[in-house]
Amino acid sequence: MQRILIVDDDVSVLKVLQMRLESEHFAVTAASEAREAKKRLEEETFDIALFDLRLAEGTGIELMKSIRDIDPDLPVIILTAYGTIESAVEAMKEGAYSYLTKPFDYRELLVQIRNAIEKSGLSREVKRLRSLVRADLEGSDIIAHSEAMRRVLDAVALAAETDSNVFISGESGTGKGMVARALHRLSKRREHPFVGINCAAIPATLLESELFGFEKGAFTGAVASKKGLFVQADKGIIFLDEISEIPLSMQGKLLKALEEKEFYPLGSHRTVKVDVRIVSASNKEIAREVESGAFRSDLFYRVHVVPIKVPPLRDRKEDIPVLAEHFLAKVAQKLEKPVKSLSPGAMQKLMIYSWPGNVRELENMIECAVVMSTENVIPEDLIIVPGRTDDKISFKPLKESKQDFERNYLVQLMQISRGNVSQAAKLAGKYRADLYELLEKYAIDPLDFRKG
Repeated sequence: MQRILIVDDDVSVLKVLQMRLESEHFAVTAASEAREAKKRLEEETFDIALFDLRLAEGTGIELMKSIRDIDPDLPVIILTAYGTIESAVEAMKEGAYSYLTKPFDYRELLVQIRNAIEKSGLSREVKRLRSLVRADLEGSDIIAHSEAMRRVLDAVALAAETDSNVFISGESGTGKGMVARALHRLSKRREHPFVGINCAAIPATLLESELFGFEKGAFTGAVASKKGLFVQADKGIIFLDEISEIPLSMQGKLLKALEEKEFYPLGSHRTVKVDVRIVSASNKEIAREVESGAFRSDLFYRVHVVPIKVPPLRDRKEDIPVLAEHFLAKVAQKLEKPVKSLSPGAMQKLMIYSWPGNVRELENMIECAVVMSTENVIPEDLIIVPGRTDDKISFKPLKESKQDFERNYLVQLMQISRGNVSQAAKLAGKYRADLYELLEKYAIDPLDFRKG
């Protein structure tokens, strides 16, 4: 039974509200004072609270703010006979779920109560699942300080509660495999196997036997029977990494196995039944592969039930410092080197770089720096950024960057107009006097551009 706390200093209103809500099968606790309400909240758990705006001891909004330490997720509906816009705005701004003016329609109140309880229940469940994810991933390489990665972990937590097939997308090196393992550890199949295969790493001719197994004598070299990965993953999860690389000829057989949950091992005349959950991944845009005809649409719809997209490292740069320190500590311990931290210059290099290889590239770069380091702190020059001939990367202040842009812009403007300031002013959309002032500021002489 859902529990409601009502606070109103008008005892007659309190009794009527209590009777109405109890007739709707809610468990109602009534309080006429803010002090009594707080005490009740400390002793019991409620699904929702209704606070009158005007109380003998302050206001319902003040009471709502004061109970956040007790139950920060408790939805509150403010009730009042004083229907001013100001009080409504204040109530919503301070976190009230909704606001009703007396006399209100009880049907509307019931709708608001049920909606608030449903929304609060979802919010509490997400928080519970998120805490499970955080606890489960503690000590792993999944770092989720950025909002983008927190959304990924929320999706993992929710997907883990079901048995639907999951499709993880993202660039190479973003950590799709770790997300798949996290999903397994949180799911009801956690006590059963997690079996992974990189479909791109297995030759097309061997993929069928790897997935479904074979009987002795099924082909030249099959000197003994072998269980396939689907059988090994029975009751658990099979992770098909880079599923988009499976040849079309094999996709049909995979689809049939997924639909019927049974298959023939190579060389066998008897089917094998399995109970597996499919988690697949690809670094390609799988929908485009379907459009181009490289991936079967029916297989796509079978595996692409719950999509989870892992963002590239360049879109979650808040995670870079924490990831870098994590990898540094791990590598330093493994190599038994006394490296403790990165210098500010080294960290600046990491933050500026675009990371085409994502988290895997970052880990490799940190390992290289630790191997080469002879000090406790990683210097800037040991962060070796591919494709650059210089070791120095300067991240200029905004003011200096703006000045560089203005100077380069003016030079190009003079080159295009061949030093004609009137024409340049028209192109730039500025007054001639303002343009002359800028040219003087950067010591640019239009006459230098009229030669030749």
